[in-house]
Amino acid sequence: MRIQYLGAVAIASLLTLGAVACGTTTTTNPDALSQEAVDPSAAANPCAAANPCAAANPCAGAKAGTQPEVYSFEGLAIRGADPVAYFTEGKAVKGSADYETSWGGATWRFSSAENMAAFEADPIAYAPQYGGYCAWAVKSGYLASVDPEAWKIVDGKLYLNYSAGVQKQWQADIAGNIALGDQNWPTVLSSDEFSESGKSW
Repeated sequence: MRIQYLGAVAIASLLTLGAVACGTTTTTNPDALSQEAVDPSAAANPCAAANPCAAANPCAGAKAGTQPEVYSFEGLAIRGADPVAYFTEGKAVKGSADYETSWGGATWRFSSAENMAAFEADPIAYAPQYGGYCAWAVKSGYLASVDPEAWKIVDGKLYLNYSAGVQKQWQADIAGNIALGDQNWPTVLSSDEFSESGKSW
């Protein structure tokens, strides 16, 4: 009987040590009313409490973005400019609330039903590069808003800038700046630095 008791104690001790080593923790609520064991593997998010005993940590190197993938001001992509018009009319054209669609977490406006249909058929072809953030900022490793009238199409892709002045800097080395922007995108979305002009258009 004594041997069985000592065996049970030894097994319980090993289980306790294993649980501690593998990350099972005990938490106390702020009012100290109760305690409960928290199993990290039970979390809905596998990165919320990764098991340090796992052979590979699925959360290693993962970092959630702090900014949305598509820049919008007051919910509107490109501040309400029609993205298709840059390609068809060669200028920034205000979109209408009569022609709106949602894509990439933002609302896109168009100046006509035809332009809206073209975008809906192939949004990647018309959406600005870098989620519509300033191309100069992205190449520099941070994020900034855009002026719809500071734009350029390069190799069939639309690029926007914060202002006409910033666009001049970006255009001084378009190929080099695009290469740097491509390297930084989309990891730059995790940047804490964001410049918003706050100007409506």
